[in-house]
This record gives sequence, structure tokens and C-alpha cells, in this order.
Amino acid sequence: MIILGVDPGFAITGYGVISYTGNKFRVLDFGVVTTKADLPHPTRLLILEESLVDIINTYKPETVAIEELFFNSNAKTALQVGQGRGVALLCAARAGIPVYEYTPLQVKQGVTGYGRAGKEQVQQMIKILLGLPEVPKPDDAADALAVAICHAHTFGSMSRVLNRG
Repeated sequence: MIILGVDPGFAITGYGVISYTGNKFRVLDFGVVTTKADLPHPTRLLILEESLVDIINTYKPETVAIEELFFNSNAKTALQVGQGRGVALLCAARAGIPVYEYTPLQVKQGVTGYGRAGKEQVQQMIKILLGLPEVPKPDDAADALAVAICHAHTFGSMSRVLNRG
């Protein structure tokens, strides 16, 4: 199964593409889509959309896993992140790819087994699970890989339960 994990944002959106087969992970790609602050708002959303469509067309993920919007005390930031998240959801829907959404707590649980794990613990587990020589950078890319791993573990657990029935 090929999974596209997305850590939504506006200025920076993290993405991670992994293959998960037989409890084994393989990293296909990861990185960030950035938009410059001096560009008009609609242009920034268009750049994000075009980049995500390219990633989807290149890797043809079977599922998209995206982190749910975490409450932010800055309303403007929350709205902008929400718009970036909306672009990611739209790209997946247009491509006919099912979307699975996870809270930050679920992502930590899915990667480390502990929902209150710290950022460093999550990053070290990403490195170990994906067999990477170092923690993925920047943090937004690592977060996107964590969402993809969370989905792989969650989906794998659900598949095992369903196959027993």
C-alpha cells in the first residue's frame, strides 16, 4: 500500500510518501511545499495545489493520511492552516483517493505506542521504523511521515481484524 502523509500548513506543508507491505516500510519521498509570504494568498494556495497534484500523479498513493487541525490560539494562523488543509483534501478527493484523518494524539500513539510522546521520541521512532540514517528534516516532513506511519499501523490493525472475521 502506498500512503501519502500530509502535515497541512499554509506557508509550509509537509508530505511523506511511504510504501507499507507485510509490516515493512519503504520511504518513497518526503519533503515540504513552501510558499513565499510576499505572494498573494490565492497564488500560495495554487502553488500548494499544483505541488500536491504532482506528488499524487508521481506516486499514485492508494490512501492519503492527514493530520487534523490542532486548535491554534491565533485565529488568522488557524484559518490559513485550515485553507491549506482544505487544498490537500480537495486534491485527494479529485484524484479519488480515500482520506483518513488523525489527531496529533493518534499520530503519536500510532508511531510510538504512547499518545503523549514528545516530538523527539516521535522523530526517533520515524527514523527507526523507516530505516533512515537520520531524523527526517525539516520537522514538517517528519510530521507527515509520522501521519503516514500512523495510518499504516491503524489500517494494518483494522485489516488483520477484518480478515479474521
